[in-house]
Amino acid sequence: MDELSTREAAERLGVKPETVYAYVSRGLLSSRKSPGGRGSRFDAREVDALARRHRRPHAAAAEDGESPAGALVRTGITLIERDRYFFRGVDAAALAAAYGYEEVADWLWTGRLTPGIRFTAPPELLTAATAAVAALPAHAGPVDRLRAAAVAAAAADPLRFDLADDAVRATARGLVATMATALPLAGPAHGPSAPVARRLWARLTALPADADSVRCLDTALTLLIDHDLAASTLATRVAASAHAHPYAVVTTGLGALDGPLHGAASGLAHRMLAEVLARGSAAAVVSDHLRAGRRVPGLGHRLYPGEDPRAEALFALLDGIPRAAAALAAAREVAEITARHASVRPNVDLALAVLSVSAGMPPEAGETVFAVARTAGWVAHALEEYAERPLRMRPSGRYTGPPPEQPLP
Repeated sequence: MDELSTREAAERLGVKPETVYAYVSRGLLSSRKSPGGRGSRFDAREVDALARRHRRPHAAAAEDGESPAGALVRTGITLIERDRYFFRGVDAAALAAAYGYEEVADWLWTGRLTPGIRFTAPPELLTAATAAVAALPAHAGPVDRLRAAAVAAAAADPLRFDLADDAVRATARGLVATMATALPLAGPAHGPSAPVARRLWARLTALPADADSVRCLDTALTLLIDHDLAASTLATRVAASAHAHPYAVVTTGLGALDGPLHGAASGLAHRMLAEVLARGSAAAVVSDHLRAGRRVPGLGHRLYPGEDPRAEALFALLDGIPRAAAALAAAREVAEITARHASVRPNVDLALAVLSVSAGMPPEAGETVFAVARTAGWVAHALEEYAERPLRMRPSGRYTGPPPEQPLP
């Protein structure tokens, strides 16, 4: 395979080296570490294909704000590069270690850090959302419940169409709190001034909310706030481009998140770890997955050739929680056995599974954590999109049907 250095790839694409890494973070290019661990190498054919796509002539924008197909989305929220990721230029793992979920979310929205900030649910929104969630059948999934809560909260908010920055931020604070609080209780409730992580803990498990476990959950929420233009985030930007209100933006994201290839991945890892603990053998469980032609859940990430920094941060915290020891050992055994055959490392889904299994949470708990956390990121992207030209997120389709002027059927 013909490979290029970062500088060579940048020259072929006609961009700066920093932009090459931005292409990698958005999944437009793949890379691997250079021998010796310095720099990255790129497949020349992949670089040339991307260069050809960017050189294609595009139709002029339509009057309704149509944007050229394949145009990159401008965003100042998240950068992913070299096995690290950054929120507005600050290392996200370091932020999660220093501040809580609500503090980091509000900082992303406002650019100001408010230590100790708490999000509270407006009573009328919480009443409507709780009633909507309670009306769902028992088999409803976590995203079903969160979506119902968001839709009901929107219907109860007559100011939802106010897209001024301050109004959107106020809506977001209330919506995050409403989503976390409207879910059915599994354990003792906490007051409305408790952190979102503590309120969410009581909805996920009946176990007591000890400080170390809640801190781990809060860190998970913070680490998962955003991850650049994942499928659900791109969907929310399309909705925001049409000036959908924040509740509609969030329900759009929840719709994309509901697919098995996105938000539900941690549930597969949870079930795998539970099976390892029940059978007492990671080797047998890994073998069963491979024999059936399935990927081993919780391992590998296309944006992180090395360690997923989110998993690394969560494993460090889980290592200090005694009741997580068995699940953590099972996860490490799964990773060690799989690494003998494939160069993959634990990702955040496996770390969430360790948390959910050790805390007696249901398999869908990781999906709930993911959705509540990502709500803050979706709002951050909506705020960016509201400041752009409306309806710019409309690519041109390439028609592949029959030629025009076909006879009537």
